[in-house]
Amino acid sequence: MTDLPNVHVRAEVLAQALPHMQRYDQEIVVIKYGGHAMGDRAAAEDFAEDIVLLEQSGLKPIVVHGGGPQIGRMLERLGIQSEFRGGLRVTDEATVEVVEMVLAGSINKQIVGWISAEGGRAIGLCGKDGNMVRAKRALRTVKDPESQEEKALDLGLVGEPEHVERGVLDAVLKAELIPVLAPVAYGADGQTYNVNADTFSGAIAGALRAKRLLLLTDVPGVLDKDKNLIPELTVEDCRRLIADGTITGGMIPKVETCIYAIDQGVEAVVILDGKVNHAVLLELFTDYGAGTLIRRK
Repeated sequence: MTDLPNVHVRAEVLAQALPHMQRYDQEIVVIKYGGHAMGDRAAAEDFAEDIVLLEQSGLKPIVVHGGGPQIGRMLERLGIQSEFRGGLRVTDEATVEVVEMVLAGSINKQIVGWISAEGGRAIGLCGKDGNMVRAKRALRTVKDPESQEEKALDLGLVGEPEHVERGVLDAVLKAELIPVLAPVAYGADGQTYNVNADTFSGAIAGALRAKRLLLLTDVPGVLDKDKNLIPELTVEDCRRLIADGTITGGMIPKVETCIYAIDQGVEAVVILDGKVNHAVLLELFTDYGAGTLIRRK
């Protein structure tokens, strides 16, 4: 026999989601799916269900994925040494071939397969396809601990987006397909560049004036100095917390990506824990939220 109280609870949950669905109807939402947030198969299937439900509910989801752990494992298997400087993987010719193979190949098609298995219609692309994203060599500096002088970092073939051709994505979305994007791009010189997935997703969201950019990661969101979650921040708050040392390490480039995307016209950005079951649905379709929301003001 059907459990009527349970059915009524489910119906109530759906009814409560209605205003959220109306808010995002026909709006573009970019979701960055991080290498660490990918987790196990069950977590990946939950994520795929979320993406298909978004599309079926009238949203236009775009998935940008990373794959740092998977790249690291493949480099190790092939006996290729890898190092990090300033939080970014130094990328030479041999490494960029592996990066492209893993990101634009195995991971990209795996995510497309997960979405397809849940009834969605996804298409796997990278920044090279249709000249969607043109990159330039990333310029980073680091402060010398002794002299306190800023010194340039040589990251090799690490790039950052210089231009996004949105026509490719507009055509894909018009066809009611779900784009799954790998952060690999060409430079004006024809060179292949490895682009940080956070930066890539920020550029995509900014170029398309997305309603939301969600950065799924392996932490709950932005934490204060007592390691408590900060549920909401303004751009000004973010700059202040970076300056006073509250936001440190790998969270700095994530927050800088948020600021960039908002400056480009994205309404708001959320940094959230991708390991939480159905984190995307919690954030977009409930009053609960699942991370740190960053707005203009």
